[in-house]
Amino acid sequence: MGASLPPKEANLFKLIVKSYETKQYKKGLKAADAILKKFPDHGETLSMKGLTLNCMDRKSEAYELVRRGLKNDLKSHVCWHVYGLLYRSDREYREAIKCYRNALKIDPDNIEILRDLSLLQAQMRDLTGFVETRQQLLTLKPNHRMNWIGFAVAHHLNSNGSKAIEILEAYEGTLEDDYPPENERCEHGEMLLYKVSLMEECGFLERALEELHKKESKIVDKLAFKEQEVSLLVKLGRLGEGEEIYRALLSMNPDNYRYYEGLQKCLGLYSENGQYSANDIDKLDALYKSLREQYTWSSAVKRIPLDFLQGEKFREAADHYIRPLLTKGVPSLFSDLYPLYHHPGKADILEQLILELEDSIRKTGAYPGRAVEPPSTLMWTLFLLAQHYDRRGQFDIALTKIDEAIDHTPTVIDLYSVKGRILKHAGDLVAAAASADEARSMDLADRFINSECVKRMLQADQVGLAEKTAVLFTKDGDQHNNLHDMQCMWYELASGESYCRQGDLGRALKKFLAVEKHYVDMNEDQFDFHSYCLRKMTLRAYVEMLKFQDRLHSHAYFHKAAAGAIRCYLKLYDSPSKSATEEDDEMSKLPPSLKKKMRQKQRKAEARAKKEAEEKNEESNAVSVSKSGKRQHTKPVDLDPNGEKLLQVEDPLLEATKYLKLLQKHSSDTLDTHLLSFEVNMRKQKVLLAFQAVKQLLRLDADNPDTHRCLIRFFHKVDSMAAPVTDSEKLIWKVLEAERPDLSQLHGKSLIEANSCFLEKHKDSLLHRASAAEMLFVLDPEKKTEAIKLVEDSTNSPVQANGALRAVKEWKLKDCIAVHKLLETVLSDPDAASRWKTRCAEYFPFSTYFEGTRSSAFSKSADHQEAGTSGDSHSLNGKLEDFNNLTI
Repeated sequence: MGASLPPKEANLFKLIVKSYETKQYKKGLKAADAILKKFPDHGETLSMKGLTLNCMDRKSEAYELVRRGLKNDLKSHVCWHVYGLLYRSDREYREAIKCYRNALKIDPDNIEILRDLSLLQAQMRDLTGFVETRQQLLTLKPNHRMNWIGFAVAHHLNSNGSKAIEILEAYEGTLEDDYPPENERCEHGEMLLYKVSLMEECGFLERALEELHKKESKIVDKLAFKEQEVSLLVKLGRLGEGEEIYRALLSMNPDNYRYYEGLQKCLGLYSENGQYSANDIDKLDALYKSLREQYTWSSAVKRIPLDFLQGEKFREAADHYIRPLLTKGVPSLFSDLYPLYHHPGKADILEQLILELEDSIRKTGAYPGRAVEPPSTLMWTLFLLAQHYDRRGQFDIALTKIDEAIDHTPTVIDLYSVKGRILKHAGDLVAAAASADEARSMDLADRFINSECVKRMLQADQVGLAEKTAVLFTKDGDQHNNLHDMQCMWYELASGESYCRQGDLGRALKKFLAVEKHYVDMNEDQFDFHSYCLRKMTLRAYVEMLKFQDRLHSHAYFHKAAAGAIRCYLKLYDSPSKSATEEDDEMSKLPPSLKKKMRQKQRKAEARAKKEAEEKNEESNAVSVSKSGKRQHTKPVDLDPNGEKLLQVEDPLLEATKYLKLLQKHSSDTLDTHLLSFEVNMRKQKVLLAFQAVKQLLRLDADNPDTHRCLIRFFHKVDSMAAPVTDSEKLIWKVLEAERPDLSQLHGKSLIEANSCFLEKHKDSLLHRASAAEMLFVLDPEKKTEAIKLVEDSTNSPVQANGALRAVKEWKLKDCIAVHKLLETVLSDPDAASRWKTRCAEYFPFSTYFEGTRSSAFSKSADHQEAGTSGDSHSLNGKLEDFNNLTI
């Protein structure tokens, strides 16, 4: 303790500590004030009062008091500990660690401070320090189980698994023979399984298996025991014993795909790439036939053979698998069959099979050689066919089939959802949103259908309507905050992308940065588990959780959000928002009458915004009291709902670099990361970093059109740079001169020759031709006509597919849109862009972008009366009049 207190005040100080621990903050404040009345400069009391105020959301007062307390008593470990706790509550972990270390200099054996320090070290992944702190805790309190386990886990995380095993064995040596008691059997069993998994990780396989069998009676989780045992047996090459255990596991859960995979490995019938010899296929077929007889109710045992069977055997197995699911009416059947479309030839067999089933049901009302099917079977067959043709890009046939299914049974919601999906793939985003909204209106209590409808609306840039639809499933109150609190990232990403497309960069950044904030929160959420998992002995799950947290930022949602934010900052850098002085200059150029009107509008808008902010602040400041009498925390008001402050950054490229570094660290194998790195560093004039991005692109995919663009643009920029003057410029020049000959694309060639070689190599690909044309224009702007001709001479060859009703064209809608934007913006030729639009409208008749003849954009531009009498069901979202006379 610091300055000593008389007995009465010392008891009051203990009351403050107890009140803080039991969350009786008012009582603690009262006791602190009583001490400070007599001893106003008592450092530890000031610090404890500050800590109590911090828990009552009075942070500024809390920091002021704790700093005063520390100033008055620098030699008190309590003051330093409290200061660390204050920093910890604000997630300032590095500062908190410094405070804890200062406290330990004064009181090196304080267990509470050591424990708090170890939690922060685990959070910050200071693993060396974590090991030292856990060792110190074990030395001070060796009779505490958690200290032994914590020390072992610390060594494991610090890549010293063998030492962790030694510690766990030493801990077991301290236990009595009849340990554990009945109430600790689960926790002790978890510790034993963790030790065995450690041995496996370190390569001590024989020893691990021996230990597992020796401690079998003490392990409660028998499923985990068997899975661990079979994993060790397979690694030891004892496949016969492994096969027996896998068969035992299958009898427990015959729908677990991992067990079937393990059984195949034990029988020597497993291939990583899914390629099997004819002999292996026969053996696998026989295996699954015997398993099918044993587990008749299992769906996995019927589905897995479809992955390896070929030809007529595949057709027969698929027929047996599909028929009962169509009869039963399983909407997810296509999702189940979807992976088969990546296998050559299987999609054609499935198409022929489903068409035969459809034909038989139409003519006889039954499958070939079977009894009569219920009427719904035809509808589900049409539903499956629609999704099949959608997957193959034959959208007109897909829409015909789905419309026929809707006419057959207009009350099935899944039909409208799938129709929306088909229209989205076909390019009619407005009609897709309308179809999804129709599905939503049929079941207002279904959150999934509501969410899918919101997604379609955001894809169609109907943000206002999407927001109103999304909040139907949120709690009362501040709806947007509610969606943010629920970490609804798909919504934030989709709305951010929509705002970005519409050029509203402020709102787009707001949404993208909200997603990034969720990942920060997820990282913080692991803090409480550092002590909980050691106490509850969930060690295997704890280590897995830490590994997951370490790769958290490699998740697809984070990548999308970070990439979206970087693109927004790049746009902001390329066309910065107008400053206040520029707006005043523009205002001064207006005539007096217009100037007066503009100022009146501005004043009204400012007054309205101020009034709304005041009302929100009043609501937030109003103290809400729960039934128990406790004060409820009100959420802070968002003072920048439109993201205007985010647009006022001084250096957009500096902000973009923050997120780029995270992508480079966690998503280095993604092409998009290095494309963004190239764009950012080219704008920052960081030549070597831009070259590093080019080299990474060449490593990942040298034939990619975007890689080619970056390569040519980079060396064109370098060639046009002035001669180096400074030493650093000369050094950069030397590096580039040394590296350039090593690039096979440029070896002994000029940039124009390299571009021509790239075009010759990929002359049949639209995107590659567009890339070569763009680079031709960049290298020689006078060859603009030749560049446009390169694009327009591209041919849309049909992709032949056996059994397809119509040959599918090779070009994809998004690629054609990208080419149109290239002609319109980079090559700046409105006539060529118009010709391309007309050409693509024929290939994509449902596309609203190209205003195809069967799209909702075309029907809007047509005469309204004619549109009302036309029978085209693809341009609108079905026929609502079908529901008017519907009785259920």
